[in-house]
Amino acid sequence: MRLEARCQTTAMGIMPHEDIDRALELALALDIPFWPQLPHVSLYEDMYVQASEKFPGISVDMETGKITLDSTRFTEELVHYSERMMEPNTFRLTEVYSVVYHHFLKQPLSDYTAIRGQQIGPVSFGFKVVDEDNRPIIYNEEIRTILYDFMQRKANIQYIELSEKNPNAFVWLDEPGLGWVFSGLTGYDDVRARQDYGQFLSGLEGPPALHLCANVNLPYLLSLGIEILSFDAYQIEFMPREYSRSIAGFLASDGIISWGIVPVDSQSFSMETPVTLADRLSGYWGVVSDNSSVSSKQVAERALVAPARCCLKDIGAVGAPGEQGKSTATSGGEEQLVEKAFDYLSEISRLLQSRYNL
Repeated sequence: MRLEARCQTTAMGIMPHEDIDRALELALALDIPFWPQLPHVSLYEDMYVQASEKFPGISVDMETGKITLDSTRFTEELVHYSERMMEPNTFRLTEVYSVVYHHFLKQPLSDYTAIRGQQIGPVSFGFKVVDEDNRPIIYNEEIRTILYDFMQRKANIQYIELSEKNPNAFVWLDEPGLGWVFSGLTGYDDVRARQDYGQFLSGLEGPPALHLCANVNLPYLLSLGIEILSFDAYQIEFMPREYSRSIAGFLASDGIISWGIVPVDSQSFSMETPVTLADRLSGYWGVVSDNSSVSSKQVAERALVAPARCCLKDIGAVGAPGEQGKSTATSGGEEQLVEKAFDYLSEISRLLQSRYNL
């Protein structure tokens, strides 16, 4: 895949909308559209629930949204699962688990620069889902091995289906869990995660891509072997000089960074304009340029612009380890805020493309 990024627009997967058609209209208005995840439409549209489909031993409480794994059932169902591993339907995201995804596939998508899908990653899923002893399943080596393989196959099937609609398709793994592996409170650290992720990414059929809304260690993420990184750039406020060489090396190897720059919380959003946000990005890129061998224009050429985070205000409750449950009901105000953020994206893109002669 050769994606000419050049400050084009995209966005994360999760949105607060209850109207599927309106959410798709917004997503399709971006340069690189995506299929929205709408947990306020149905619990099946939740990113963790979607990824759980057909994983052995899994149960979803449709009242609370809690996802658990029964170890005995896992062992019992593993034999049947192993027999179905070569069947693509075992890993397809069915219409039951995402009406929105299947609506997206019915859209005319061939003329876009690229199209994008998403899926929760194995680390985040492994921290989120617990066994009968309330222990995250990522700590169980047997289950973790199956989990990485399962998520790899699901991502590959989604990539194949999207590629049939547009040859420049990619699927990024939503991985807030990669922000948790540096905590001494977890039993799965950054060293083991790096080892496991290397094998995982090498088996992906599409361009390896990651998205993190959580706090990020950019040098670590950029060294995992990915081609596309999406992260919350707004939250860092300033670009650490020590990140510059990692970013420059990643871009020199044709990597693409999606800079999440438009805040989707009302307080931060009210203090910003497209100009201030474009200036913030230019400031980041200037630091990279001043401390590496790449110019600001070269950074811009390999950049996408996006909202800072998944466009759902209560995403912390959805994505934090050890916390389960449905998202709370959204208000029309959240939807309006997201739509304003999307409006900002097009203006920021125009400003940056003009500024860097793209």
